[in-house]
Amino acid sequence: MEALITALPGDGIGPEVTAAGLRVLEHVAEIRGHRFEVDEHLIGGAAIDAVGEPLPDDSVASCLKSAAVILGAVGGPQWSDPNATVRPEQGLLGLRARLQVFANLRPVQVFAPLADASPIRADRLREVDLLVVRELTGGIYFGDKTRDATSASDLCRYEVREIERIVRVAAQLAMQRRKRLCSVDKANVLETSRLWRDVTSRIVAGEFPELELEHMLVDAAAMHLINQPARFDVIVTENMFGDILTDEASMLSGSMGMLPSASLGETSRGLYEPIHGSAPDIAGRGIANPCGMIASIALMLRHSLRLPGEAAAVEAAIDAAIADGARTGDLVRRGEPALSTEEMTEAIIQRLR
Repeated sequence: MEALITALPGDGIGPEVTAAGLRVLEHVAEIRGHRFEVDEHLIGGAAIDAVGEPLPDDSVASCLKSAAVILGAVGGPQWSDPNATVRPEQGLLGLRARLQVFANLRPVQVFAPLADASPIRADRLREVDLLVVRELTGGIYFGDKTRDATSASDLCRYEVREIERIVRVAAQLAMQRRKRLCSVDKANVLETSRLWRDVTSRIVAGEFPELELEHMLVDAAAMHLINQPARFDVIVTENMFGDILTDEASMLSGSMGMLPSASLGETSRGLYEPIHGSAPDIAGRGIANPCGMIASIALMLRHSLRLPGEAAAVEAAIDAAIADGARTGDLVRRGEPALSTEEMTEAIIQRLR
């Protein structure tokens, strides 16, 4: 097949891991006979420095005509003033809104050889294979905001249609897995959560009666993710709760650098990015873990390009490299040898080929 893909490397380690992901994609194309054209553009702090805004019009135009979008990371200390009127994160939020991607998929699996890299006891990590489906374009992040000298406010708002569509996505994915869906909210306090719980119950009962549905308060979910992570199959939750819980869940895998994400909407076009940030402390040193980005490439192959065989091959190559002992610095104990970003990428490519 042929496809146009927009790459937005962004800031910090974003360009390094994006380059690694694109290298893997080139090999997939070569091995399987595809042609992927990559159009690279600015976003985040790099865009602010170049043109004064975090999401330039030409970046958006490229994304809107592409089959999929790959994003590295945005942000860094040089743009971290919370009082600044222009910030890198505005580029990311704006991109999600322009692409109309509302469902963020964050799979969390524990590689058995990496169990000792996690701060969680190994016996609690057995059979952990969960998927968090996070609502991405509503809630407190997008609500009206006010601030004056004595107070500030952020409005958290959800409409029924927003909840219905994200619950349907999560339920459909749960039907393809172990048919267990956990909806996370704060219904004992928040009115938006009470609406969320009511809508979720109605959708599952009426459209997905085969599913086992559990409602869980977000504080309990945070506890169980550490204490009993294997109990979860698919978790669906609102924007802010999902943001926090997925960063917590990343520690199950041993490193945030291992985990991918896909942001999907009503069309096949998706936004694919590792869940880690820009990691400015290691940027430019060639030691970033590329696995999260490479796994995001696999999600792109599966969800946007409809190439499940190629996606499985990339995921198997990551598994094989890890099983054979390939490790970047975030996965080893202090003083142990580690591979560079380029070496880890090459180890995965060798298994792919």
